[in-house]
Amino acid sequence: MSSFTETDQLAINTIRVLAADATAHANSGHPGAPMGMAPVAHVLFNRFMNFNPKNPKWLNRDRFVLSNGHACMLQYALLHLYGYALTIDDLKAFRRIDSITPGHPEAHDTPGVEVTTGPLGQGISNAVGLAIAQAHTAAVFNKPGYDLVNNYTYCFLGDGCLMEGVSSEACSLAGHLQLGNLIAIWDDNRITIDGDTNQAFTEDVLKRYESYGWHIVTVLDGDNNLDLIADAIKKAKEVTDKPTLIQLKTTIGFGSKKQGTHDVHGSPLKADDIKQLKEKFGFNPEESFAVPQEVYDLCHKASAKGAAKEEEWNQLFAKYAEEFKAEHDDLIRRQKGELPEGWEKHLPVYTPADPAVASRKLSENVLNKIFEAVPELVGGSADLTGSNLTRWKGAIDFQPPATGLGTYAGRYFRFGVREHGMGAIMNGMAAYGTLIPYGGTFLNFVSYAAGAVRLSALSQVRAIWVATHDSIGLGEDGPTHQPIETLAHFRALPNCMVWRPADGNETSAAYYVALTSKHTPSILALSRQNLPQLEGSTIEKAIKGGYVLHEVEGADVTLISTGSEVCIAIDAVKELKEKHNIKARVVSMPCMEVFDAQPKDYRLSVLPDGIPSLSIEVMSTMGWEKYSHEQFGLNRFGASGAYLDVYKKFEFTPEGIAKRAIATIDFWKDVPNIRSPINRAFQQLI
Repeated sequence: MSSFTETDQLAINTIRVLAADATAHANSGHPGAPMGMAPVAHVLFNRFMNFNPKNPKWLNRDRFVLSNGHACMLQYALLHLYGYALTIDDLKAFRRIDSITPGHPEAHDTPGVEVTTGPLGQGISNAVGLAIAQAHTAAVFNKPGYDLVNNYTYCFLGDGCLMEGVSSEACSLAGHLQLGNLIAIWDDNRITIDGDTNQAFTEDVLKRYESYGWHIVTVLDGDNNLDLIADAIKKAKEVTDKPTLIQLKTTIGFGSKKQGTHDVHGSPLKADDIKQLKEKFGFNPEESFAVPQEVYDLCHKASAKGAAKEEEWNQLFAKYAEEFKAEHDDLIRRQKGELPEGWEKHLPVYTPADPAVASRKLSENVLNKIFEAVPELVGGSADLTGSNLTRWKGAIDFQPPATGLGTYAGRYFRFGVREHGMGAIMNGMAAYGTLIPYGGTFLNFVSYAAGAVRLSALSQVRAIWVATHDSIGLGEDGPTHQPIETLAHFRALPNCMVWRPADGNETSAAYYVALTSKHTPSILALSRQNLPQLEGSTIEKAIKGGYVLHEVEGADVTLISTGSEVCIAIDAVKELKEKHNIKARVVSMPCMEVFDAQPKDYRLSVLPDGIPSLSIEVMSTMGWEKYSHEQFGLNRFGASGAYLDVYKKFEFTPEGIAKRAIATIDFWKDVPNIRSPINRAFQQLI
């Protein structure tokens, strides 16, 4: 006999009707997947998940990720029914301006949404990151008798998620890492926007995931058999050394006249269809957004159990504090997003007497100095550890203990050649709330991960990219590896800091700001070639994003530069003075985004009126017109050869800069009252 009742079925049908009503009310949205997945959603939330709607940030809550984010009305309906801070009016405001029920789930908008999803494949990859973070946090903080951190991560995903390459990268790694705390439920409805999946997706998904090292369970009737669904989830939880993929056969748009077709995927149901749907499920066709009281009662009963579990956990945590005060306090601090007091004192400081060092090596120096002071800092590389220099001395790898390669308490990650997966996994790790992740690759290959970087910014998570080999300065590997457009691309991304430090102090400053910015991801563009320690650079100056590195009274021109070109600009000052009797000042601009956030008076002190300016960077010139009157950059692909020869070919030399500085002065000499680009007549306010 089934353990489920008619009220359970009523709750399922309520979800279906709410999805139909909300998408129709918005005249936009995706009713099909919510209607098809309503049974498994109800079983999961009502029988398995631990959560407390009154405290959506409880550390040991089970995490739920909707990777097929277009089905967000399923999640919004669940959050409303179980008592999160979503009202019926919020459901009625679905996809409306300034609502907390946007067109795809956004973590910072909606209580109960863990990660921002929508671009397919990202959510399941975030879920891998959440599961990794749980495993690491448990390994660090759990003690005998104190199983503090033991939550699961559950993820719904669709056929589209399984097609996207990013999910393959992340799920392959999840299998290797033996993440038994991760349970993914595949909505196998065989429908995408174009129609039946037999047009483009005929692989054996189960064999693929089995080869990844996942445990596989199949439910043939996901529309009606709640006991089979519950049994599948129960079996998944019994497997502790593998992630689980549950293949759930469903009918998209279940109950609609167009069920089982792509017509119900991304378009609201017609009025007559909604009418027959409600009649079929026992609802009044004249009422919209109706929720029977017995459904609320059933859902709130499950929520009350979750609240009781949190209270038990709080009592355990209080007892834990008596025996393990340091660990208790550390866990509290991490959840607040605060850094350990005095950590910044460990940042390396340099003087011009120190040797020239590549900024990728300077980054390694920072990691070696701060890894003990910032225990939540974890990271690795996409198979470029020796090139990115991302592994500090004595680091222990995060690996399944059974492999003998490391432990779950390890803080160094071998992401493999999976840049996109690495980025999406970092987003999940950051969202868990106890870790600050970083990942290393070549700057050019951060572009592989652009989708994940964009969601880092939109999700407002603190993730750090250690992006080495940042320019034509990498030399012989040539144009395939030399970034040109990359910085312009990511500088254009809202809420993303792009740092290109010129020396050791600027590298330390980049890490300081990246680590203290709780809600912003950072990309650190670092050189392969050695860079001198500059006269006039300090951490205090560099954390403003841009500053005057070399000042001169009565300047004829300002040279603005970043990274490895700053020292060449300094040499160009000598060239201009000695050979042309021209006075040049130099501004270092390691991070435009941080500079833009400074008061206007400060920015004008760095880039004042009355002096023409020339920007110098071996990248695309796009974006530099915001700061300089003229731009010297590289709006073509690079070249293969020794890095000094490549720089010489494109005239990024003291002489080449001097020539363009003179041209800048000549062009602007007859312009009265030259205004700084900071003083534009129109300021973009949005």
